[in-house]
Amino acid sequence: MQRSGIHSIRVGDVTVTALNDGQFQASTAILNGVAEEAAATAEAAAFRVLPPRITISSFLLDIGGRKVLVDAGCGTAFGPAMGRARGKLDMLGIKPADIAAVLVTHAHVDHVSGLVDPDGTPWYPNAEIVINGLETAFWLDDAKAAAAPEAARGAFATAQGALGPYAARTRTVSHGQEGIPGVTCHHLPGHSPGHSGWMIASGRESLFVWGDVIHLPGIQFALPQAGLAFDTDSDEARTTRAKALDMAATDRLLVAGMHLDFPTFGHVERAGGAYAFVPAVWRPDLDIP
Repeated sequence: MQRSGIHSIRVGDVTVTALNDGQFQASTAILNGVAEEAAATAEAAAFRVLPPRITISSFLLDIGGRKVLVDAGCGTAFGPAMGRARGKLDMLGIKPADIAAVLVTHAHVDHVSGLVDPDGTPWYPNAEIVINGLETAFWLDDAKAAAAPEAARGAFATAQGALGPYAARTRTVSHGQEGIPGVTCHHLPGHSPGHSGWMIASGRESLFVWGDVIHLPGIQFALPQAGLAFDTDSDEARTTRAKALDMAATDRLLVAGMHLDFPTFGHVERAGGAYAFVPAVWRPDLDIP
């Protein structure tokens, strides 16, 4: 039986559970590279509400009984209506101390703030943090933080506040390296310098958890040139998105993303000169009671 905001599938011998962390209202004004009117038209054409909403999810991996998270959600950073992934773990009977590792896609607030309590205490007392080294080299650099524009300094403080308490048990990896056995780092730069997806492979099956390649699925599949105001480098993010979408469509990958519509699992198909998302069809043999 599926619980609200919890959805599990099997990828080979790995159980992957999507944990909905909440949804918040956004705006077409956060987009660049596309006219707001065109973005609104695409959103409406996809039968979505305006202003658009952004979903946040994280993922729990069960690999031979070892519990691993991919991202930790926003915790308390967005108020009581968000940060629900922690409660989902509790519903599953999983305590914070049970989490052995957290694979981080990148260090933005909605991905790492769930690592800590408001006072900075680590929420996962036994977890190793695994992250692309380019990401920590950027956000944990005091000189870069001091030189950043005023509007960006809060993002540095958030990353440092969430990752700092885990410094003694953080392991950095680079593109193509395994974060844990069977789960490989795939560098997807632009949204942030070390933004990465995680490719889960087990037997003949795989799942590409691609982080923030897409934020607004009603818009960015149809208009992949649409970037986000909070991309570190929107041009690079556009290039990365084009490559990721092409790879997913060409290789017929099963994908999941932190901001795809819950439960996020699906495939990418080509649609004219752009793309479309095809949600994975539910199968009882892939679903975990």
